Amino acid sequence: MDAPEAANVVRYDALMDVVRNRMTARQFDPSAEVPREHFERILEAARHAPSGANAQPWHFIVVTDPAVKKKIADYFVEEQRQRAKLKMKFPTPNYRGLETAPGFVVIASDFRWTRAFPVLMDDSELDRQYRENAERILLQSVAAATMSAHLAAAALGYNVWWVTAIGQANAQKEMKPLLGIPEELSVLDILLFGKPAKPPYKRWKKTLPQIMSWEKFNPANHSTLEEIDAWVKETRHKVMYRDETRVD
Repeated sequence: MDAPEAANVVRYDALMDVVRNRMTARQFDPSAEVPREHFERILEAARHAPSGANAQPWHFIVVTDPAVKKKIADYFVEEQRQRAKLKMKFPTPNYRGLETAPGFVVIASDFRWTRAFPVLMDDSELDRQYRENAERILLQSVAAATMSAHLAAAALGYNVWWVTAIGQANAQKEMKPLLGIPEELSVLDILLFGKPAKPPYKRWKKTLPQIMSWEKFNPANHSTLEEIDAWVKETRHKVMYRDETRVD
């Protein structure tokens, strides 16, 4: 291995150390402060993410006001109650943990930026297909920036929480006025980070052979609908909130 290749492996190993140790916490130590410089470093990483048409269709709102954090947490707690009433049986976390995060960033986007991607703008059936794809491009772009921010937070020694259950109209109605977000924008994610209230744990991950195919898709990695339903019923609750060593 020559020197440049060896240097690249060292860089890769450093990156993988961050990737493997990016762990979720859902209760933070509220007394641990995040300096402004760290917010800026984390969002500087997000700023360099790739995006469709290089449109960079993202906005990041840093929230430090405890009262605003509490109101956002209140919404999620109420949403959790509604899920329970609807008998969704989804193993949701304790959303009160949101308000304990010293690092709190709301991520928004403007779906009008789908105009920057391949669309016809004539409301035809073909145009609707292209617009659906354009929305996927936008969401993937924002997700790329969000993941960059998560890795930057992990590199700075923080644990993180990626909150995504905010697609409902009520969530938009509750959060936009709190944060002065224009009506045309949509709140898509919340990035929480800080020092954990208790030690975090590594969650179960699929093995590389389970997700990787060479040349053609490996049929062994395909799940039937029945297998997916069985996984949801029997395994989901284990892999969401258990240490990987306790998943059987």
